[in-house]
Amino acid sequence: MIITDTHTHLYSEAFDEDRKEVVQNAIDAGVERFFIPAIDSTYTASMLELEKDFPDNIFLMTGLHPTHVKESYKEELAHVEEMLSNRKFYAIGEIGIDLYWDKTFLEQQQEAFRVQINLAKKYKLPIVIHCRDAFDEVFEVLEAEKGNDLFGIFHCFTGTLEQAHKAVSYNMKLGIGGVVTFKNGKIDTFINQFNLKHIVLETDSPYLAPVPYRGKRNESGYIIKVLEKLSVIYGMPIEDIAAITTQNSKDVFGV
Repeated sequence: MIITDTHTHLYSEAFDEDRKEVVQNAIDAGVERFFIPAIDSTYTASMLELEKDFPDNIFLMTGLHPTHVKESYKEELAHVEEMLSNRKFYAIGEIGIDLYWDKTFLEQQQEAFRVQINLAKKYKLPIVIHCRDAFDEVFEVLEAEKGNDLFGIFHCFTGTLEQAHKAVSYNMKLGIGGVVTFKNGKIDTFINQFNLKHIVLETDSPYLAPVPYRGKRNESGYIIKVLEKLSVIYGMPIEDIAAITTQNSKDVFGV
C-alpha cells in the first residue's frame, strides 16, 4: 500500500529536532511520497536539503504563500521564476488568497495569484491553492483563468458542498486532511457525494493534526487517521482509498 501526502511542510522549524526520524516513521507506515509546498524564499535552502536527504520520496513545489505577500512580493515572485528556470518542480504552490490574518495586501495577493497561475501554465504545472476566508476572491481569479491548462489541488478544502462542486469544476482535486476527522469539520457530512477520483490526501503537517492528535504537532505518518476516516465515510478498505488517491496524485503531479 503506497500512501501519498500531497501537502506537508517537512522543512518547517517544528521538525528541526527530529526531521529525519519523522520522515522515516512515515515511510515505515506506508507514506512513500511527500509533496512539499513552498512559502517564500527564506525556506528554499531547507527544502532543497530535505530533497537531498530523501531524493526518492520528496517532491518539491515552488511558489509564494499568500500570507507572505508583502511589500517585497515582486522580488519573491522573481525568485519563484528564477527557481523554475533552473530546475524541476512538480507544482506551483502553495498560492492563493488568505484574508483571515490580514486584508491589507488583498490586491497584491490577487496579482501574485494570477502571476503564479500563468507561470504554472507556462511550465505546464499544476497549482496548489491556499484559500482562507477568501472563497469568493479565489473563485473570481479561477473563473478568469479557467481552461484545460489550469488544474491542480484545492489544498485543505474546508468549504461547503456548493464550494466543493465549484472547485472541482475548475479541474481541482480536493485536498482532504485532518479536518475530516474533526467533530465540527463539516466536510465529513458531504465528501462522499464526490467520487474518489476528485480526492487527494494531505496532512499540512505540522498543522491540523487529525483526531486523536488534534492540537499536537501533525506528522505525515498521521495521514493514516485520515485514511481510516475516509474508509468509514466511503465504506471502502483503506488500501483501495490509498491506491485511488495516490493515482490521483500521479495524475496531478505527473510523477
